[in-house]
Amino acid sequence: MEKIYRVYQVDAFTRTRFTGNPAGVVPDADGLSEAQMQAIARELHNSETAFILRPEADDHDVRVRFFTPTTEVPVCGHATIAAHYVRAIEGSAPRGSVRQLTGAGVLQVDIEPTEGDDFRIWMHQRPPTFGPVLNSAARHALVAALAIDEQDLGRGPIEIVSTGHSKVMVPLRSRTVLDQIEPDLSALAALSRNIGCNGYHLFTPADPAPGILAHARMFAPAIGIPEDPVTGNGNGPLGAYLVRHRLVSLVSGQGVFSCTMRQGEAMGRAGEVKVEATIDPDSMMPSAVRIGGEAVVVFRTELRL
Repeated sequence: MEKIYRVYQVDAFTRTRFTGNPAGVVPDADGLSEAQMQAIARELHNSETAFILRPEADDHDVRVRFFTPTTEVPVCGHATIAAHYVRAIEGSAPRGSVRQLTGAGVLQVDIEPTEGDDFRIWMHQRPPTFGPVLNSAARHALVAALAIDEQDLGRGPIEIVSTGHSKVMVPLRSRTVLDQIEPDLSALAALSRNIGCNGYHLFTPADPAPGILAHARMFAPAIGIPEDPVTGNGNGPLGAYLVRHRLVSLVSGQGVFSCTMRQGEAMGRAGEVKVEATIDPDSMMPSAVRIGGEAVVVFRTELRL
């Protein structure tokens, strides 16, 4: 029997249509097979599409699965923002906190009302994990794949960091270097297979804009994403990385380090990610991360299957 599914296109980490990071959202996706979800994600051709499903147990309120055009991924920041923004505007999500089951476990999402009867969505990520730092061979391969020189790198190690979906943190010395990079995507994909990490989060705190701590770009060709406009699972780990390596000023007793990252300018899709890193008072190390952002619906349609 044919069923009608609602399908949304949502721009996340922005209030302006056609900027930020587009995500597909399919609410009430129960009944779709995994193959159908993958086909819908391929057809929409966003970096990720979120499928919202009924809960499976009492430890969560909703289940969300995330697909790139080529594969399922455990969790996605911007698609989480988009998915819960759709739930909020449809009235199916209460204001406050909900628990979503993802491939990275059960994560808390906060739905915060804003001016004009709108919403900001906050996603609690997994506790940050660090390492390994890329060895000299992998570092050389990365520099070659990015078509840059060693002197174009900035302060801090080239390190794999995860808050649920790992990324390689790559510090650069300037926004000029960041904006001009045209990577060899095949070489990056090959390196991903060797290091066990699919995403490269390039960033620089140099030349910041007012209210912005760092500018970034993210490439993940190994999972079908040549470049991602605005990446929650890149900027969340980046906040933890900056705290861990003391690349930002911290005050003893400061409970939470807060900042805003901007990404997507090189693609003409600028968006902003709010990052909060909770700091352990004894070690002054990051112990938890949440990311937040706005969203806007670009269109809604129906799909009959």
